[in-house]
Amino acid sequence: MASRVVTVSQDGTTGDFRTVQEAIDMVPLCNTCRTVIRVAPGVYRQPVYVPKTKNLITLAGICPENTILTWNNTATKIEHHQASRVIGTGTFGCGSVIVEGEDFIAENITFENSSPEGSGQAVAIRVTADRCAFYNCRFLGWQDTLYLHYGKQYLKDCYIEGSVDFIFGNSTAILEHCHIHCKSQGFITAQSRKSSQETTGYVFLRCVITGNGGNSYTYLGRPWGPFGRVVFAYTYMDACIKHGGWNNWGKTENERSACFYEYRCFGPGSCPAKRVTWCRELINEEAEQFLAHSFVDPDPQRPWLALRMALKIPYSA
Repeated sequence: MASRVVTVSQDGTTGDFRTVQEAIDMVPLCNTCRTVIRVAPGVYRQPVYVPKTKNLITLAGICPENTILTWNNTATKIEHHQASRVIGTGTFGCGSVIVEGEDFIAENITFENSSPEGSGQAVAIRVTADRCAFYNCRFLGWQDTLYLHYGKQYLKDCYIEGSVDFIFGNSTAILEHCHIHCKSQGFITAQSRKSSQETTGYVFLRCVITGNGGNSYTYLGRPWGPFGRVVFAYTYMDACIKHGGWNNWGKTENERSACFYEYRCFGPGSCPAKRVTWCRELINEEAEQFLAHSFVDPDPQRPWLALRMALKIPYSA
């Protein structure tokens, strides 16, 4: 079945809808064909919710710098058109955008939480959905910017900024060719794998990490769950990364269970000899499982990512 295309424009003259939420609300419940929502340039100031009952939605902008979805909720202050019993409370419910519908795609969109530094947890987007992909998107905020909570996600050519735990959750994700920017001291990741049996984790593949010009002020990550798993491979790290690299979140017992790996990274922040003793520099055979797209697309009989024109995109697109 062919996909349906609708448009959003704030002035109402060139689009089918004035807000992104109105376009999402139009999508039929339990839909089986993709709806492409083309978003005209503009700053859209309202929270956005994609419910579990609405899958196969694409949000497509023209340029992420001028197509911005923004709101300013925090874990302690949530204003939303949905009730807390629907979206949750605290960090879980404060996302400017909350995606719970599967097979979601975004391209050329900025997701922002505009709360100022020091506001505490302030999520730009929470993704609680399987098989979601983001291309050339920006994720802006300070603490807890990108909440990859559940499911499998693929991010390509994206920009993610923040300070404390700004990529966090317990999904299975590959972030490829992404730019990670550390605005102030803190931790890039807080992955929350609960047991060694879980297959979740974050893989940063051929990424770039930049800072604000300072030296040795941020960690690559800390384990939100005791078995938190994060891999940085072929990634440039500038001098903002602390020599020790990783933090145990104040619990020495996490050092026995956390799976923090690096592989062939480079730059002034890549210091294998000075890293904490409980992280690992992978050898070739160990790294293979993390370097292939099968990390997020493990079933060859039912793949969800397809290769078209040298770009991995969801089959459903």
